[in-house]
Amino acid sequence: MTPTVTVAIPVRDGAGVLGPTLAAVCAQRVENAVELLVCDSGSRDESVAIARRYGAEVIEIAPEAFSHGGTRNLLMEHASGSHVAFLTQDAVPADELWLARLLDGFGVADDVGLVFGPYRPRADASPMVARELSEWFRSFSPHGRPRVERLGPADRDTPARTLLGPRGYFTDANGCVARAAWEAVPFRCVPYAEDHVLAHDMLRAGYAKVYIPDAAVIHSHEYSGWDWLRRSFDEARALHEVYGLVEPFEARRTSLKVWGLVGADWHYARGMGVAGRRPAGLLASSGVYHSLRVAGAVLGSRAQRLPDAVVRRLSLEGR
Repeated sequence: MTPTVTVAIPVRDGAGVLGPTLAAVCAQRVENAVELLVCDSGSRDESVAIARRYGAEVIEIAPEAFSHGGTRNLLMEHASGSHVAFLTQDAVPADELWLARLLDGFGVADDVGLVFGPYRPRADASPMVARELSEWFRSFSPHGRPRVERLGPADRDTPARTLLGPRGYFTDANGCVARAAWEAVPFRCVPYAEDHVLAHDMLRAGYAKVYIPDAAVIHSHEYSGWDWLRRSFDEARALHEVYGLVEPFEARRTSLKVWGLVGADWHYARGMGVAGRRPAGLLASSGVYHSLRVAGAVLGSRAQRLPDAVVRRLSLEGR
């Protein structure tokens, strides 16, 4: 018999976005039997009812019991699949072959522990967000072919900093984990960037990681200005904790960086035909966006120097 595959999703107050995600999962064309598993951490909306309406098994936990790594270990423990594909509540498979393509990645080699795919921006994504996502995932495979990463025995003690970028990247908003590999190398119970840490641990344990460019999900976020700073704060704090990365800050250098990013957004928007009739508005929005993102990164990568109360205020996740 063809093994079962589990699609696992952590959920919290996701009623506004969860339905399309689950509908897309249910529409997958795959030979395997598909188990749909949701872990709800105290939703105050109709998330649990929506999940059950789509046939999902629902695990319910208290909000304070949630952690990014620990909750995904809980989902793995409850899953019956030989492979577990993780999504977030607002990451919608881009087509009916998303899951089959992820599973095909495990056939690339016998030692594959992780397979993942890209995010594509939502139709209403700002040019800034759309460009960043498109360029980031294009850098993994400019020619559109699967990319395999593994560490040889002599490289398995390499510093985390050397794994920064595509080499050490994995996402559990669109990634699949082999059960056998997870049993040897589970998620760590870390507050953020648990997927990066899992990738590093898997690579150091001798497993391969595969990127499949056409196993895409539709997944992007738009925030208010303040929340963009806070999101960037959390991301930079995680990058510092995992890689020791510190965002440089020097007035002229930082200004040139922001200006360069604004220019990249402008060229992208023109190339996509979305620059609009008011280019000044796009340039202003881009300038504000990147200034806030850089400010968040400068603060987040130095979070250990800030008072706890300030850190909690700056963190979008309140951690």
